[in-house]
Amino acid sequence: MSVAEVLQSTSGAQRDAECHLSRYTTLRLGGWASRVVTATSADDLVRGVREAGERGEQVLVLAGGSNVVIGDAGFPGTVVLVRSRGLRVVDTDTDTDTVTVRVEAGEPWDDLVAHTVASGWSGLECLSGIPGSTGATPIQNVGAYGQDVAETITGVQVYDRVAGTTGRIEARDCGFIYRSSIFKYSDRWVVLSVDFRLARSPLSSPVRYAELARALDVAVGDRVPLAKARDAVLRLRAGKGMVLDPTDPDTWSVGSFFTNPVLDQADHERLRERAAELGEPPSWPGADGTVKVSAAWLIDKAGFGKGHPGPEGVVTISTKHTLALTHRSGTARTEDLVRLAREIRHGVQARFGVTLHPEPVLINCAL
Repeated sequence: MSVAEVLQSTSGAQRDAECHLSRYTTLRLGGWASRVVTATSADDLVRGVREAGERGEQVLVLAGGSNVVIGDAGFPGTVVLVRSRGLRVVDTDTDTDTVTVRVEAGEPWDDLVAHTVASGWSGLECLSGIPGSTGATPIQNVGAYGQDVAETITGVQVYDRVAGTTGRIEARDCGFIYRSSIFKYSDRWVVLSVDFRLARSPLSSPVRYAELARALDVAVGDRVPLAKARDAVLRLRAGKGMVLDPTDPDTWSVGSFFTNPVLDQADHERLRERAAELGEPPSWPGADGTVKVSAAWLIDKAGFGKGHPGPEGVVTISTKHTLALTHRSGTARTEDLVRLAREIRHGVQARFGVTLHPEPVLINCAL
C-alpha cells in the first residue's frame, strides 16, 4: 500500500521519535501522535484519511506545519502527512491571456511561487517566502503584501469526509474572508489540490502595499518585473524573521501569531481615543465600512516589544517582528508559548479594549 505507516516495524523508542509532532511543525513544538502515516498522492491522502476514520480514529491532516500549534498532549489519533507533489496546466485562455494551474496539496508553497515567477505567470509573486504547503493556502486565505490567494484561486479539489466522496468546491463557495474560509475550522473537507488562474505577464500585479512600494522605489499601483517583486518580498520577509532558517530561532514560529483586528467604526473610534497620546494607530479600510488595525502596533504599544520573553525565556516575541512568537531553546513546551500569547492578548485588551485572535490553528491547546 502506498500510504506508508511510519515506523511500522521499528522499536518503541524509535516509534516515539517519529511520532513526535515537533518534527513536523515550524515551531518545533507538539506532543506525540498515536500513529503517523505519509501520503504522497491525492489517492494516498484520501485512503489514509478514510481508513483511519473507518477504524474510529481521530484524524489530523498535517502538511507543512507552518500554521498550526499542537499541544503538549499531542494528538490522540492518526496524523496524515501530506507529501503529494506536482503541478500542471489545466487551461490556457488566449482571450484573457491567463493560465490555470492545478497544484497538488503537498507542493511546497514557495516552490510554486518561484515556478510561477520563472514561467512569467503573475498573481502570486507577493506571496513569496511564505512557508508551508499549497493545500494550506485556501484554508486560511493566505495573504501578504497586498495579495491573497482568494484573488487567483478558481476552485479546490477536496475529499468530503461526511459524504465519502471527492469533488470540487468553486472559489465562490469557499467562504473566503480575511485569513479564513469554510475549511479553517472544519475537518469535513481534505484539500487535495488547488487551481489558480494567473495572468501571463512578465510584470507583477499592481503593487498595493506601501512598504513594498518603498522597497521597490515605485509608487503604489505601479507594476514591476516579477523577479524584482519576488526578490523585494523575500528581503522584507527575511528582515522580519519570516523566511525559514534552521539556524535562526527567530524563524521557529508560525509567522504572524495574531491577525490584524477588524473593527467597526464605533470600536475604531474608541481605540483612537484610548491611544490618543501614542499617535494614530495604523489602519486600513476594510469591507462594509470596517477598519483593519495593526496588531503589531497594538502589541508593541501595550508593552510587548521585540524580544519580550515568555516563561524562563524559552519562548519570546521575535527580535525582528512583534507579531511572531518564537521557540528559542529547543526545550520549550507548547504551554510556554500559549502562556506568552495569553499574556500579550490580555495586555492588549487591558490597554486598548481590543481582543486579538490567533491566526494559526490550535490543536489540543487553547488561549
